[in-house]
Amino acid sequence: MEPELNPELPEGLTVQRTTPTFDEHSIPAGLRRVHSVADGVWGRLVVEQGSVGFMFEDIADHVRTVAAGEHQVIPPSRLHHVVIDGPVRFTVEFYG
Repeated sequence: MEPELNPELPEGLTVQRTTPTFDEHSIPAGLRRVHSVADGVWGRLVVEQGSVGFMFEDIADHVRTVAAGEHQVIPPSRLHHVVIDGPVRFTVEFYG
Protein backbone atom coordinates (compact mmCIF):
# COMPACT_ATOMS: atom_id res chain seq x y z
CA MET A 1 0.00 0.00 0.00
CA GLU A 2 1.32 3.44 -0.98
CA PRO A 3 1.91 5.93 1.83
CA GLU A 4 -0.53 8.85 1.80
CA LEU A 5 0.75 12.27 0.79
CA ASN A 6 -2.08 14.15 2.50
CA PRO A 7 -3.63 11.96 5.24
CA GLU A 8 -6.79 12.93 7.12
CA LEU A 9 -6.97 13.56 10.85
CA PRO A 10 -9.02 10.72 12.42
CA GLU A 11 -12.39 11.67 13.92
CA GLY A 12 -12.71 11.97 17.67
CA LEU A 13 -9.27 13.44 18.39
CA THR A 14 -8.91 16.68 20.31
CA VAL A 15 -6.13 19.28 20.39
CA GLN A 16 -3.76 18.52 23.27
CA ARG A 17 -1.38 21.43 22.69
CA THR A 18 -0.23 23.93 20.07
CA THR A 19 3.28 25.25 19.50
CA PRO A 20 4.06 28.95 19.51
CA THR A 21 3.88 30.58 16.08
CA PHE A 22 7.15 29.99 14.23
CA ASP A 23 8.58 32.10 11.41
CA GLU A 24 11.58 31.67 9.12
CA HIS A 25 13.85 32.99 11.91
CA SER A 26 12.39 31.21 14.96
CA ILE A 27 11.75 27.72 13.56
CA PRO A 28 13.52 25.12 15.72
CA ALA A 29 16.37 23.42 13.86
CA GLY A 30 14.85 20.02 14.67
CA LEU A 31 11.86 20.69 12.42
CA ARG A 32 14.21 21.07 9.43
CA ARG A 33 15.77 17.66 10.17
CA VAL A 34 14.08 14.28 9.85
CA HIS A 35 11.85 13.67 12.89
CA SER A 36 8.48 12.20 13.84
CA VAL A 37 5.52 12.88 16.09
CA ALA A 38 5.30 10.57 19.13
CA ASP A 39 3.43 7.27 19.04
CA GLY A 40 -0.30 7.82 19.51
CA VAL A 41 -0.06 11.54 18.73
CA TRP A 42 -1.15 13.19 15.48
CA GLY A 43 0.26 16.50 14.26
CA ARG A 44 -1.28 19.18 12.09
CA LEU A 45 0.98 21.85 10.59
CA VAL A 46 -1.07 25.02 9.99
CA VAL A 47 0.38 27.74 7.77
CA GLU A 48 -0.78 31.28 8.56
CA GLN A 49 1.43 33.26 6.14
CA GLY A 50 3.76 32.34 3.29
CA SER A 51 4.40 28.68 2.56
CA VAL A 52 6.30 25.69 3.91
CA GLY A 53 7.76 22.78 2.00
CA PHE A 54 6.73 19.53 3.70
CA MET A 55 8.29 16.14 2.98
CA PHE A 56 7.42 12.65 4.22
CA GLU A 57 10.57 10.53 4.15
CA ASP A 58 8.67 7.48 2.83
CA ILE A 59 7.66 9.31 -0.38
CA ALA A 60 10.92 9.84 -2.23
CA ASP A 61 11.68 13.25 -3.66
CA HIS A 62 8.24 14.78 -3.21
CA VAL A 63 7.98 18.09 -1.40
CA ARG A 64 4.42 19.32 -0.84
CA THR A 65 3.99 23.09 -0.68
CA VAL A 66 1.65 23.99 2.17
CA ALA A 67 0.48 27.57 1.58
CA ALA A 68 -1.21 30.13 3.84
CA GLY A 69 -4.65 28.86 4.87
CA GLU A 70 -3.69 25.23 4.26
CA HIS A 71 -2.54 22.48 6.62
CA GLN A 72 -0.67 19.18 6.60
CA VAL A 73 -1.72 16.26 8.81
CA ILE A 74 1.16 14.21 10.25
CA PRO A 75 0.45 10.65 11.46
CA PRO A 76 2.18 9.27 14.57
CA SER A 77 5.76 8.02 14.08
CA ARG A 78 5.88 8.94 10.36
CA LEU A 79 9.25 10.48 9.51
CA HIS A 80 9.13 13.93 7.92
CA HIS A 81 10.79 17.35 7.79
CA VAL A 82 9.99 20.88 6.64
CA VAL A 83 11.80 23.11 4.15
CA ILE A 84 11.74 26.87 4.68
CA ASP A 85 12.76 29.06 1.75
CA GLY A 86 11.15 32.42 2.52
CA PRO A 87 8.96 34.37 4.90
CA VAL A 88 6.47 32.13 6.72
CA ARG A 89 4.34 31.93 9.88
CA PHE A 90 2.99 28.59 11.09
CA THR A 91 2.05 26.53 14.14
CA VAL A 92 1.88 22.81 14.84
CA GLU A 93 -1.13 21.38 16.65
CA PHE A 94 -0.90 18.03 18.46
CA TYR A 95 -3.95 15.78 18.75
CA GLY A 96 -4.66 12.75 20.89
